[in-house]
Amino acid sequence: MAKRKKTSTEEVNLTNSQTFFNRELSWLEFNSRVLHEAIDPRTPLLEQLKFLAIFSSNLDEYFMVRVAALKQQVEAQVSKRSADGLTAQEQLDKISQRLGPMVNQQHHHFQKVVRPKLVEQGVHLLDYIDLMQEQRAYLETYFQEQIFPVLTPLAIDPGHPFPYISNLSLNLVVVLRHPGSNEDLFARVKVPRLLPRFLILPDELRLPQKDLPTLYIAVPLEQIIAHNLADLFPGMEIQEYYPFRVTRDSDLELEEDEADDLLQAIEQELRKRRFGGSVVRLEIHASMPETVRETLRQEMDLDKADIYENEGILCLRDLFALANLPLSHLKDPDWSSTVPPRLRRVGEDGPVESEEDLFAIIRRQDVMVHHPYHSFSRTVQRFITQAAQDPDVLAIKMTLYRTSGDSPIVNALINAAENGKQVAALVELKARFDEENNINWARKLENVGVHVVYGLVGLKTHTKVVLVVRREGTRIRRYVHIGTGNYNHRTARVYTDIGLLSCRDELGADLTDLFNYLTGYSRQQSYSKLLVAPVSLRKRMLELIQREAEHARNGGSGRIVAKMNALIDPPIITALYEASQAGV
Repeated sequence: MAKRKKTSTEEVNLTNSQTFFNRELSWLEFNSRVLHEAIDPRTPLLEQLKFLAIFSSNLDEYFMVRVAALKQQVEAQVSKRSADGLTAQEQLDKISQRLGPMVNQQHHHFQKVVRPKLVEQGVHLLDYIDLMQEQRAYLETYFQEQIFPVLTPLAIDPGHPFPYISNLSLNLVVVLRHPGSNEDLFARVKVPRLLPRFLILPDELRLPQKDLPTLYIAVPLEQIIAHNLADLFPGMEIQEYYPFRVTRDSDLELEEDEADDLLQAIEQELRKRRFGGSVVRLEIHASMPETVRETLRQEMDLDKADIYENEGILCLRDLFALANLPLSHLKDPDWSSTVPPRLRRVGEDGPVESEEDLFAIIRRQDVMVHHPYHSFSRTVQRFITQAAQDPDVLAIKMTLYRTSGDSPIVNALINAAENGKQVAALVELKARFDEENNINWARKLENVGVHVVYGLVGLKTHTKVVLVVRREGTRIRRYVHIGTGNYNHRTARVYTDIGLLSCRDELGADLTDLFNYLTGYSRQQSYSKLLVAPVSLRKRMLELIQREAEHARNGGSGRIVAKMNALIDPPIITALYEASQAGV
Protein backbone atom coordinates (compact mmCIF):
# COMPACT_ATOMS: atom_id res chain seq x y z
CA MET A 1 0.00 0.00 0.00
CA ALA A 2 1.39 3.42 -0.93
CA LYS A 3 2.21 5.66 1.98
CA ARG A 4 0.47 8.99 2.38
CA LYS A 5 2.65 11.93 1.44
CA LYS A 6 4.09 13.58 4.52
CA THR A 7 3.58 17.26 5.13
CA SER A 8 6.23 19.15 7.08
CA THR A 9 5.17 21.20 10.08
CA GLU A 10 7.70 23.80 8.92
CA GLU A 11 5.25 24.95 6.23
CA VAL A 12 3.42 26.99 8.86
CA ASN A 13 4.90 28.88 11.78
CA LEU A 14 2.75 27.46 14.57
CA THR A 15 3.97 30.04 17.08
CA ASN A 16 2.71 32.90 14.92
CA SER A 17 -0.20 34.79 16.46
CA GLN A 18 -1.94 34.66 13.08
CA THR A 19 -2.62 30.96 13.62
CA PHE A 20 -5.08 31.85 16.41
CA PHE A 21 -8.56 33.29 16.13
CA ASN A 22 -9.46 35.94 18.67
CA ARG A 23 -11.69 34.50 21.38
CA GLU A 24 -13.98 37.52 21.65
CA LEU A 25 -14.38 37.97 17.90
CA SER A 26 -14.98 34.24 17.46
CA TRP A 27 -17.81 34.46 19.95
CA LEU A 28 -19.39 37.23 17.90
CA GLU A 29 -19.33 34.92 14.88
CA PHE A 30 -21.07 32.26 16.96
CA ASN A 31 -23.79 34.76 17.84
CA SER A 32 -23.95 35.77 14.21
CA ARG A 33 -25.01 32.20 13.44
CA VAL A 34 -27.81 32.60 15.98
CA LEU A 35 -28.90 35.73 14.13
CA HIS A 36 -28.84 33.90 10.83
CA GLU A 37 -31.23 31.31 12.27
CA ALA A 38 -33.63 34.22 12.80
CA ILE A 39 -33.08 35.62 9.33
CA ASP A 40 -33.40 32.28 7.54
CA PRO A 41 -36.77 32.42 5.71
CA ARG A 42 -37.23 28.69 6.38
CA THR A 43 -37.42 29.39 10.13
CA PRO A 44 -41.06 29.61 11.35
CA LEU A 45 -42.13 33.10 12.31
CA LEU A 46 -42.31 32.74 16.11
CA GLU A 47 -39.05 30.80 16.03
CA GLN A 48 -37.51 33.83 14.31
CA LEU A 49 -38.67 35.94 17.26
CA LYS A 50 -37.09 33.42 19.62
CA PHE A 51 -33.73 33.55 17.86
CA LEU A 52 -33.80 37.35 17.80
CA ALA A 53 -34.37 37.25 21.57
CA ILE A 54 -31.56 34.71 22.07
CA PHE A 55 -29.21 36.91 20.04
CA SER A 56 -29.93 39.85 22.37
CA SER A 57 -29.76 37.77 25.53
CA ASN A 58 -26.39 36.38 24.47
CA LEU A 59 -25.10 39.88 23.77
CA ASP A 60 -26.15 41.08 27.22
CA GLU A 61 -24.02 38.43 28.91
CA TYR A 62 -21.17 39.05 26.47
CA PHE A 63 -21.03 42.71 27.45
CA MET A 64 -21.50 42.03 31.16
CA VAL A 65 -18.55 39.62 31.22
CA ARG A 66 -16.27 39.63 28.18
CA VAL A 67 -16.41 43.30 27.16
CA ALA A 68 -16.32 44.34 30.82
CA ALA A 69 -13.14 42.31 31.33
CA LEU A 70 -11.46 43.98 28.35
CA LYS A 71 -12.43 47.41 29.65
CA GLN A 72 -10.91 46.56 33.02
CA GLN A 73 -7.66 45.62 31.27
CA VAL A 74 -7.60 48.92 29.41
CA GLU A 75 -8.26 50.86 32.61
CA ALA A 76 -5.51 48.93 34.42
CA GLN A 77 -3.15 49.56 31.47
CA VAL A 78 -2.52 45.85 30.99
CA SER A 79 -0.12 45.51 28.06
CA LYS A 80 -0.34 41.74 27.58
CA ARG A 81 -1.67 40.78 24.17
CA SER A 82 -4.15 38.01 23.41
CA ALA A 83 -3.02 34.79 21.73
CA ASP A 84 -3.75 36.34 18.34
CA GLY A 85 -1.63 39.39 19.12
CA LEU A 86 -4.23 42.04 19.98
CA THR A 87 -4.25 44.46 22.89
CA ALA A 88 -7.41 44.86 24.94
CA GLN A 89 -8.18 48.20 23.27
CA GLU A 90 -7.66 46.72 19.80
CA GLN A 91 -10.10 43.96 20.68
CA LEU A 92 -12.68 46.49 21.87
CA ASP A 93 -12.29 48.45 18.63
CA LYS A 94 -12.79 45.34 16.51
CA ILE A 95 -15.79 44.27 18.59
CA SER A 96 -17.44 47.64 18.00
CA GLN A 97 -16.70 47.50 14.26
CA ARG A 98 -18.12 43.99 13.91
CA LEU A 99 -21.07 44.35 16.23
CA GLY A 100 -22.59 47.54 14.81
CA PRO A 101 -23.68 45.96 11.50
CA MET A 102 -24.91 42.83 13.27
CA VAL A 103 -27.20 44.77 15.62
CA ASN A 104 -28.47 46.88 12.73
CA GLN A 105 -29.24 43.70 10.81
CA GLN A 106 -31.12 42.29 13.79
CA HIS A 107 -33.32 45.37 14.20
CA HIS A 108 -33.88 45.71 10.46
CA HIS A 109 -35.08 42.12 10.25
CA PHE A 110 -37.43 42.59 13.16
CA GLN A 111 -38.87 45.91 11.97
CA LYS A 112 -39.02 45.32 8.22
CA VAL A 113 -39.56 41.57 7.94
CA VAL A 114 -40.92 40.00 11.12
CA ARG A 115 -43.38 42.68 12.24
CA PRO A 116 -45.17 42.87 8.85
CA LYS A 117 -45.36 39.07 8.70
CA LEU A 118 -46.76 38.95 12.22
CA VAL A 119 -49.49 41.36 11.12
CA GLU A 120 -50.38 39.02 8.26
CA GLN A 121 -50.79 36.25 10.83
CA GLY A 122 -52.98 38.34 13.13
CA VAL A 123 -50.33 39.37 15.67
CA HIS A 124 -50.17 43.17 15.85
CA LEU A 125 -47.42 44.87 17.85
CA LEU A 126 -48.80 48.39 17.66
CA ASP A 127 -47.26 51.71 18.49
CA TYR A 128 -49.39 53.72 20.91
CA ILE A 129 -50.06 56.44 18.34
CA ASP A 130 -51.68 53.85 16.04
CA LEU A 131 -54.27 52.75 18.61
CA MET A 132 -57.96 53.50 18.32
CA GLN A 133 -59.74 55.64 20.88
CA GLU A 134 -61.31 52.70 22.72
CA GLN A 135 -57.93 51.02 23.04
CA ARG A 136 -56.28 54.18 24.31
CA ALA A 137 -59.03 54.66 26.87
CA TYR A 138 -58.46 51.15 28.17
CA LEU A 139 -54.71 51.69 28.44
CA GLU A 140 -55.16 55.03 30.20
CA THR A 141 -57.22 53.28 32.86
CA TYR A 142 -54.73 50.42 33.01
CA PHE A 143 -51.92 52.93 33.44
CA GLN A 144 -53.65 54.62 36.36
CA GLU A 145 -54.50 51.37 38.12
CA GLN A 146 -51.54 49.08 37.36
CA ILE A 147 -48.55 51.14 36.22
CA PHE A 148 -48.67 54.61 37.78
CA PRO A 149 -48.44 53.39 41.41
CA VAL A 150 -45.12 51.61 40.82
CA LEU A 151 -43.37 54.38 38.86
CA THR A 152 -40.84 56.73 40.47
CA PRO A 153 -39.94 59.75 38.32
CA LEU A 154 -36.50 61.10 39.18
CA ALA A 155 -35.50 64.67 38.40
CA ILE A 156 -31.95 65.38 37.21
CA ASP A 157 -30.58 68.73 38.37
CA PRO A 158 -28.05 70.06 40.90
CA GLY A 159 -30.43 69.18 43.72
CA HIS A 160 -31.13 65.72 42.32
CA PRO A 161 -27.91 64.02 41.20
CA PHE A 162 -27.92 61.68 38.23
CA PRO A 163 -29.81 58.59 39.39
CA TYR A 164 -28.36 55.11 39.52
CA ILE A 165 -29.39 53.17 36.40
CA SER A 166 -29.65 49.47 37.18
CA ASN A 167 -28.16 46.82 34.93
CA LEU A 168 -30.22 45.84 31.86
CA SER A 169 -33.01 48.20 32.85
CA LEU A 170 -35.11 49.94 30.22
CA ASN A 171 -35.59 53.65 30.94
CA LEU A 172 -37.06 56.84 29.56
CA VAL A 173 -35.18 60.11 29.67
CA VAL A 174 -37.85 62.81 29.66
CA VAL A 175 -37.26 66.35 28.43
CA LEU A 176 -39.70 68.85 30.01
CA ARG A 177 -40.09 72.53 30.82
CA HIS A 178 -41.81 74.77 33.29
CA PRO A 179 -44.70 76.63 31.61
CA GLY A 180 -43.42 79.79 29.95
CA SER A 181 -39.77 78.73 30.25
CA ASN A 182 -37.35 77.83 27.45
CA GLU A 183 -35.04 75.88 29.75
CA ASP A 184 -34.99 72.13 29.17
CA LEU A 185 -35.17 69.97 32.27
CA PHE A 186 -34.41 66.27 32.43
CA ALA A 187 -35.98 63.40 34.34
CA ARG A 188 -35.63 59.64 34.28
CA VAL A 189 -38.44 57.09 34.47
CA LYS A 190 -37.59 53.41 34.84
CA VAL A 191 -39.79 50.94 32.96
CA PRO A 192 -40.68 48.40 35.68
CA ARG A 193 -39.57 44.83 35.02
CA LEU A 194 -42.35 43.29 37.09
CA LEU A 195 -44.92 44.28 34.45
CA PRO A 196 -45.26 42.63 31.02
CA ARG A 197 -43.03 44.32 28.44
CA PHE A 198 -45.71 43.84 25.78
CA LEU A 199 -49.22 44.36 27.10
CA ILE A 200 -51.78 42.17 25.33
CA LEU A 201 -55.12 43.94 24.92
CA PRO A 202 -58.25 42.03 26.01
CA ASP A 203 -60.30 40.18 23.40
CA GLU A 204 -63.04 42.81 23.26
CA LEU A 205 -60.46 45.37 22.12
CA ARG A 206 -59.13 43.25 19.25
CA LEU A 207 -60.66 45.70 16.82
CA PRO A 208 -60.23 45.01 13.10
CA GLN A 209 -56.95 46.29 11.70
CA LYS A 210 -57.45 47.27 8.03
CA ASP A 211 -59.28 44.04 7.13
CA LEU A 212 -56.39 41.93 8.48
CA PRO A 213 -56.82 39.01 10.90
CA THR A 214 -56.59 40.08 14.53
CA LEU A 215 -55.63 37.39 17.05
CA TYR A 216 -53.49 39.48 19.37
CA ILE A 217 -52.80 43.18 19.82
CA ALA A 218 -49.78 44.07 21.94
CA VAL A 219 -48.38 47.47 22.93
CA PRO A 220 -44.87 48.12 24.30
CA LEU A 221 -45.00 49.06 27.97
CA GLU A 222 -42.60 51.99 27.59
CA GLN A 223 -44.93 53.60 25.05
CA ILE A 224 -47.89 53.31 27.42
CA ILE A 225 -45.82 55.09 30.06
CA ALA A 226 -44.52 57.69 27.60
CA HIS A 227 -47.99 58.70 26.45
CA ASN A 228 -49.15 59.19 30.03
CA LEU A 229 -46.18 61.20 31.27
CA ALA A 230 -48.41 64.18 32.02
CA ASP A 231 -49.76 62.23 35.00
CA LEU A 232 -46.21 61.80 36.33
CA PHE A 233 -45.25 65.45 35.83
CA PRO A 234 -48.45 67.47 36.39
CA GLY A 235 -48.18 71.13 35.51
CA MET A 236 -45.08 70.59 33.36
CA GLU A 237 -44.78 70.73 29.59
CA ILE A 238 -43.54 67.41 28.19
CA GLN A 239 -41.21 68.17 25.27
CA GLU A 240 -40.04 64.69 24.32
CA TYR A 241 -38.98 61.32 25.65
CA TYR A 242 -36.25 58.91 24.56
CA PRO A 243 -35.80 55.27 25.61
CA PHE A 244 -32.38 54.02 26.67
CA ARG A 245 -30.88 50.95 28.27
CA VAL A 246 -27.58 50.30 30.05
CA THR A 247 -25.43 47.22 30.54
CA ARG A 248 -23.04 47.00 33.49
CA ASP A 249 -20.01 44.94 34.42
CA SER A 250 -21.58 41.99 36.26
CA ASP A 251 -18.79 39.48 36.72
CA LEU A 252 -18.03 38.45 40.28
CA GLU A 253 -14.68 39.41 41.77
CA LEU A 254 -13.83 36.76 44.35
CA GLU A 255 -10.71 36.49 46.46
CA GLU A 256 -11.31 32.82 47.24
CA ASP A 257 -8.06 32.36 49.13
CA GLU A 258 -9.10 35.08 51.57
CA ALA A 259 -12.73 33.99 52.00
CA ASP A 260 -13.60 32.23 55.25
CA ASP A 261 -16.96 31.14 53.84
CA LEU A 262 -17.32 30.88 50.05
CA LEU A 263 -21.12 30.99 50.18
CA GLN A 264 -21.13 34.20 52.20
CA ALA A 265 -18.45 35.71 49.97
CA ILE A 266 -20.49 35.02 46.85
CA GLU A 267 -23.64 36.39 48.50
CA GLN A 268 -21.77 39.62 49.19
CA GLU A 269 -20.62 39.78 45.57
CA LEU A 270 -24.18 39.16 44.39
CA ARG A 271 -25.34 42.13 46.44
CA LYS A 272 -22.67 44.21 44.72
CA ARG A 273 -23.83 42.91 41.35
CA ARG A 274 -27.36 44.15 42.06
CA PHE A 275 -25.95 47.64 42.41
CA GLY A 276 -23.75 46.89 39.43
CA GLY A 277 -20.29 47.70 38.25
CA SER A 278 -19.35 50.31 35.71
CA VAL A 279 -21.51 50.84 32.63
CA VAL A 280 -20.08 49.08 29.56
CA ARG A 281 -22.83 49.73 27.00
CA LEU A 282 -25.53 52.32 26.33
CA GLU A 283 -28.37 51.49 23.93
CA ILE A 284 -30.46 54.37 22.63
CA HIS A 285 -33.06 55.18 20.02
CA ALA A 286 -31.60 56.87 16.96
CA SER A 287 -33.90 59.87 17.47
CA MET A 288 -32.12 60.90 20.68
CA PRO A 289 -30.51 64.32 20.07
CA GLU A 290 -26.81 64.85 20.57
CA THR A 291 -27.29 66.98 23.69
CA VAL A 292 -29.19 64.22 25.49
CA ARG A 293 -26.94 61.37 24.44
CA GLU A 294 -23.87 63.40 25.39
CA THR A 295 -25.33 64.02 28.84
CA LEU A 296 -25.90 60.29 29.31
CA ARG A 297 -22.47 59.43 27.94
CA GLN A 298 -20.67 61.77 30.31
CA GLU A 299 -22.71 60.76 33.36
CA MET A 300 -21.94 57.09 32.67
CA ASP A 301 -18.29 57.71 31.75
CA LEU A 302 -18.54 56.04 28.35
CA ASP A 303 -16.75 56.39 25.05
CA LYS A 304 -18.77 57.15 21.94
CA ALA A 305 -17.99 53.64 20.69
CA ASP A 306 -19.93 52.28 23.68
CA ILE A 307 -23.19 53.76 22.38
CA TYR A 308 -25.39 51.59 20.15
CA GLU A 309 -28.37 53.19 18.45
CA ASN A 310 -31.23 51.77 16.41
CA GLU A 311 -34.51 52.86 14.89
CA GLY A 312 -36.78 50.35 16.63
CA ILE A 313 -37.67 49.21 20.10
CA LEU A 314 -34.88 48.43 22.55
CA CYS A 315 -34.23 45.20 24.45
CA LEU A 316 -35.29 42.62 21.90
CA ARG A 317 -34.60 39.86 24.42
CA ASP A 318 -38.14 40.58 25.62
CA LEU A 319 -39.43 39.09 22.37
CA PHE A 320 -39.45 35.75 24.19
CA ALA A 321 -42.89 36.76 25.46
CA LEU A 322 -44.29 37.06 21.93
CA ALA A 323 -42.44 33.95 20.76
CA ASN A 324 -44.37 31.99 23.38
CA LEU A 325 -47.80 32.90 22.01
CA PRO A 326 -49.92 29.73 21.55
CA LEU A 327 -49.77 29.70 17.75
CA SER A 328 -48.41 26.26 16.90
CA HIS A 329 -48.60 26.84 13.14
CA LEU A 330 -45.95 29.57 13.51
CA LYS A 331 -43.53 27.35 15.44
CA ASP A 332 -41.40 24.31 14.78
CA PRO A 333 -43.45 21.10 14.87
CA ASP A 334 -43.69 19.44 18.26
CA TRP A 335 -41.66 16.31 18.66
CA SER A 336 -41.38 13.77 21.43
CA SER A 337 -38.15 12.43 22.82
CA THR A 338 -37.74 8.69 23.16
CA VAL A 339 -35.69 6.33 25.30
CA PRO A 340 -32.58 4.34 24.30
CA PRO A 341 -33.26 0.90 22.80
CA ARG A 342 -32.00 -0.82 25.95
CA LEU A 343 -34.79 0.82 27.95
CA ARG A 344 -37.52 -0.52 25.66
CA ARG A 345 -39.36 -3.81 25.48
CA VAL A 346 -41.50 -5.34 22.74
CA GLY A 347 -45.19 -4.76 23.32
CA GLU A 348 -48.30 -5.76 21.41
CA ASP A 349 -48.19 -2.56 19.35
CA GLY A 350 -44.41 -2.37 18.99
CA PRO A 351 -41.58 -1.19 21.25
CA VAL A 352 -42.68 0.44 24.50
CA GLU A 353 -40.77 1.79 27.46
CA SER A 354 -39.59 -0.95 29.79
CA GLU A 355 -40.82 -0.86 33.38
CA GLU A 356 -37.96 -3.12 34.44
CA ASP A 357 -35.74 -2.03 37.30
CA LEU A 358 -33.24 0.44 35.84
CA PHE A 359 -30.37 -0.96 37.89
CA ALA A 360 -31.00 -4.41 36.39
CA ILE A 361 -30.86 -2.97 32.88
CA ILE A 362 -27.56 -1.19 33.62
CA ARG A 363 -26.09 -4.36 35.15
CA ARG A 364 -26.61 -6.19 31.85
CA GLN A 365 -24.96 -3.48 29.75
CA ASP A 366 -24.05 0.21 29.78
CA VAL A 367 -26.70 2.64 28.53
CA MET A 368 -25.68 5.61 26.39
CA VAL A 369 -28.11 8.55 26.34
CA HIS A 370 -28.19 11.37 23.79
CA HIS A 371 -30.30 14.37 24.79
CA PRO A 372 -32.65 15.89 23.77
CA TYR A 373 -33.41 12.98 21.42
CA HIS A 374 -33.42 10.65 24.43
CA SER A 375 -35.71 11.82 27.20
CA PHE A 376 -33.86 13.23 30.20
CA SER A 377 -36.76 12.60 32.57
CA ARG A 378 -37.09 8.94 31.55
CA THR A 379 -33.36 8.20 31.73
CA VAL A 380 -31.12 10.32 33.95
CA GLN A 381 -33.90 11.75 36.11
CA ARG A 382 -35.41 8.29 36.46
CA PHE A 383 -32.00 6.92 37.52
CA ILE A 384 -31.59 9.49 40.30
CA THR A 385 -35.23 9.32 41.44
CA GLN A 386 -35.13 5.52 41.61
CA ALA A 387 -31.89 5.68 43.58
CA ALA A 388 -33.48 8.09 46.07
CA GLN A 389 -36.40 5.72 46.66
CA ASP A 390 -34.59 2.36 46.51
CA PRO A 391 -34.17 0.90 50.03
CA ASP A 392 -30.97 -0.89 48.94
CA VAL A 393 -29.24 2.35 47.93
CA LEU A 394 -26.87 3.44 50.68
CA ALA A 395 -25.39 6.65 49.27
CA ILE A 396 -25.73 9.14 46.43
CA LYS A 397 -23.05 11.63 45.44
CA MET A 398 -23.40 14.12 42.62
CA THR A 399 -22.26 17.44 41.23
CA LEU A 400 -24.67 20.29 40.47
CA TYR A 401 -23.67 23.13 38.15
CA ARG A 402 -26.74 24.69 36.54
CA THR A 403 -30.09 23.30 37.58
CA SER A 404 -33.58 24.74 37.39
CA GLY A 405 -35.44 26.59 40.10
CA ASP A 406 -37.94 23.71 40.38
CA SER A 407 -35.43 20.91 39.95
CA PRO A 408 -36.80 17.35 40.33
CA ILE A 409 -33.17 16.23 40.58
CA VAL A 410 -32.50 18.29 43.70
CA ASN A 411 -35.87 17.30 45.14
CA ALA A 412 -34.85 13.66 44.64
CA LEU A 413 -31.66 14.30 46.62
CA ILE A 414 -33.72 15.89 49.40
CA ASN A 415 -36.01 12.85 49.35
CA ALA A 416 -32.99 10.53 49.52
CA ALA A 417 -31.62 12.33 52.58
CA GLU A 418 -35.02 12.20 54.25
CA ASN A 419 -35.05 8.45 53.54
CA GLY A 420 -31.86 8.07 55.56
CA LYS A 421 -29.35 7.72 52.75
CA GLN A 422 -25.92 9.31 52.81
CA VAL A 423 -26.11 12.14 50.28
CA ALA A 424 -23.27 14.41 49.21
CA ALA A 425 -23.57 17.20 46.66
CA LEU A 426 -21.01 19.54 45.21
CA VAL A 427 -22.97 22.68 44.33
CA GLU A 428 -20.80 24.91 42.16
CA LEU A 429 -21.57 28.38 43.47
CA LYS A 430 -19.46 30.01 40.76
CA ALA A 431 -21.73 28.97 37.88
CA ARG A 432 -22.04 32.41 36.29
CA PHE A 433 -25.49 34.03 36.65
CA ASP A 434 -26.78 30.90 38.42
CA GLU A 435 -25.02 31.71 41.68
CA GLU A 436 -28.14 32.83 43.52
CA ASN A 437 -30.17 29.83 42.41
CA ASN A 438 -27.37 27.47 43.48
CA ILE A 439 -27.07 29.17 46.87
CA ASN A 440 -30.79 28.61 47.47
CA TRP A 441 -30.51 24.93 46.57
CA ALA A 442 -27.38 24.52 48.70
CA ARG A 443 -29.24 25.83 51.74
CA LYS A 444 -32.24 23.58 51.14
CA LEU A 445 -29.97 20.56 50.78
CA GLU A 446 -28.07 21.42 53.95
CA ASN A 447 -31.32 21.82 55.88
CA VAL A 448 -32.19 18.14 55.33
CA GLY A 449 -28.74 16.83 56.17
CA VAL A 450 -27.09 16.61 52.76
CA HIS A 451 -23.32 17.03 52.88
CA VAL A 452 -22.84 20.09 50.67
CA VAL A 453 -19.52 21.42 49.40
CA TYR A 454 -19.15 24.50 47.24
CA GLY A 455 -16.30 23.59 44.91
CA LEU A 456 -12.54 23.94 44.94
CA VAL A 457 -10.68 27.17 45.62
CA GLY A 458 -9.31 28.60 42.39
CA LEU A 459 -11.16 26.12 40.20
CA LYS A 460 -14.65 25.85 38.73
CA THR A 461 -16.10 22.35 38.95
CA HIS A 462 -17.73 21.77 35.59
CA THR A 463 -17.98 17.98 35.66
CA LYS A 464 -21.47 16.38 35.60
CA VAL A 465 -21.36 13.06 37.48
CA VAL A 466 -23.47 10.93 39.82
CA LEU A 467 -22.30 8.02 41.96
CA VAL A 468 -24.88 5.66 43.49
CA VAL A 469 -23.73 3.09 46.06
CA ARG A 470 -26.10 0.11 46.33
CA ARG A 471 -26.13 -3.05 48.44
CA GLU A 472 -26.84 -6.15 46.35
CA GLY A 473 -26.83 -9.32 48.40
CA THR A 474 -23.47 -9.60 50.10
CA ARG A 475 -21.67 -7.07 47.90
CA ILE A 476 -21.65 -3.35 47.27
CA ARG A 477 -22.08 -2.18 43.67
CA ARG A 478 -21.48 1.32 42.37
CA TYR A 479 -23.62 2.81 39.59
CA VAL A 480 -22.58 5.97 37.77
CA HIS A 481 -23.83 8.60 35.39
CA ILE A 482 -21.19 10.61 33.54
CA GLY A 483 -22.51 13.31 31.22
CA THR A 484 -21.75 16.52 29.38
CA GLY A 485 -24.93 18.42 30.24
CA ASN A 486 -26.31 20.03 33.34
CA TYR A 487 -28.77 18.20 35.57
CA ASN A 488 -31.49 20.54 34.37
CA HIS A 489 -34.73 18.98 33.15
CA ARG A 490 -35.67 22.13 31.24
CA THR A 491 -32.52 22.80 29.23
CA ALA A 492 -32.16 19.05 28.59
CA ARG A 493 -35.13 19.42 26.23
CA VAL A 494 -33.17 21.66 23.87
CA TYR A 495 -29.44 21.29 24.57
CA THR A 496 -27.49 18.52 22.86
CA ASP A 497 -25.60 16.37 25.37
CA ILE A 498 -24.50 12.79 25.87
CA GLY A 499 -24.26 10.66 28.99
CA LEU A 500 -23.33 7.17 30.11
CA LEU A 501 -25.11 5.02 32.71
CA SER A 502 -22.86 2.21 33.90
CA CYS A 503 -21.89 -0.02 36.81
CA ARG A 504 -18.39 -0.89 35.60
CA ASP A 505 -16.09 -1.35 38.57
CA GLU A 506 -13.31 0.84 37.17
CA LEU A 507 -15.71 3.76 36.60
CA GLY A 508 -17.18 3.38 40.08
CA ALA A 509 -13.70 3.35 41.60
CA ASP A 510 -12.66 6.39 39.57
CA LEU A 511 -15.73 8.38 40.64
CA THR A 512 -15.17 7.41 44.26
CA ASP A 513 -11.65 8.83 44.01
CA LEU A 514 -12.96 11.92 42.20
CA PHE A 515 -15.56 12.69 44.87
CA ASN A 516 -12.91 12.25 47.57
CA TYR A 517 -10.88 14.82 45.61
CA LEU A 518 -13.85 17.19 45.43
CA THR A 519 -15.06 16.88 49.02
CA GLY A 520 -11.89 16.13 50.98
CA TYR A 521 -8.15 16.64 50.87
CA SER A 522 -7.41 13.84 48.41
CA ARG A 523 -5.06 14.75 45.58
CA GLN A 524 -5.58 11.69 43.42
CA GLN A 525 -3.24 11.86 40.41
CA SER A 526 -4.16 8.73 38.46
CA TYR A 527 -7.47 7.34 37.27
CA SER A 528 -8.26 4.10 35.51
CA LYS A 529 -10.65 5.47 32.87
CA LEU A 530 -11.50 9.09 33.62
CA LEU A 531 -9.65 12.09 32.22
CA VAL A 532 -9.72 14.75 34.93
CA ALA A 533 -8.67 18.38 34.62
CA PRO A 534 -6.39 19.82 35.85
CA VAL A 535 -4.76 16.46 36.65
CA SER A 536 -4.64 14.46 33.42
CA LEU A 537 -7.03 15.78 30.77
CA ARG A 538 -4.71 18.03 28.78
CA LYS A 539 -1.78 15.60 28.96
CA ARG A 540 -3.86 12.71 27.64
CA MET A 541 -5.53 14.81 24.94
CA LEU A 542 -2.11 15.90 23.69
CA GLU A 543 -0.97 12.27 23.66
CA LEU A 544 -4.02 11.21 21.65
CA ILE A 545 -3.58 14.04 19.13
CA GLN A 546 0.11 13.24 18.75
CA ARG A 547 -0.71 9.55 18.30
CA GLU A 548 -2.96 10.35 15.34
CA ALA A 549 -0.28 12.63 13.89
CA GLU A 550 2.23 9.80 14.15
CA HIS A 551 -0.17 7.43 12.39
CA ALA A 552 -0.40 9.90 9.51
CA ARG A 553 3.36 10.41 9.33
CA ASN A 554 3.78 6.66 9.04
CA GLY A 555 1.32 6.44 6.17
CA GLY A 556 -1.69 5.47 8.25
CA SER A 557 -5.12 7.08 8.43
CA GLY A 558 -4.92 9.44 11.37
CA ARG A 559 -8.31 10.95 12.21
CA ILE A 560 -9.63 13.31 14.90
CA VAL A 561 -13.31 14.08 15.51
CA ALA A 562 -14.05 16.47 18.37
CA LYS A 563 -17.14 18.27 19.70
CA MET A 564 -16.88 21.02 22.30
CA ASN A 565 -18.39 24.32 23.40
CA ALA A 566 -15.18 26.25 22.86
CA LEU A 567 -11.51 25.67 22.04
CA ILE A 568 -9.24 28.19 23.76
CA ASP A 569 -6.26 26.16 25.05
CA PRO A 570 -3.14 27.20 23.05
CA PRO A 571 -1.22 23.90 23.55
CA ILE A 572 -4.20 21.88 22.29
CA ILE A 573 -4.72 24.27 19.36
CA THR A 574 -1.05 24.06 18.41
CA ALA A 575 -1.12 20.26 18.62
CA LEU A 576 -4.15 20.15 16.31
CA TYR A 577 -2.34 22.37 13.80
CA GLU A 578 0.67 20.07 13.96
CA ALA A 579 -1.54 17.05 13.41
CA SER A 580 -3.18 18.69 10.41
CA GLN A 581 0.27 19.46 8.97
CA ALA A 582 1.19 15.80 9.44
CA GLY A 583 -1.78 14.80 7.31
CA VAL A 584 -4.43 14.02 9.92
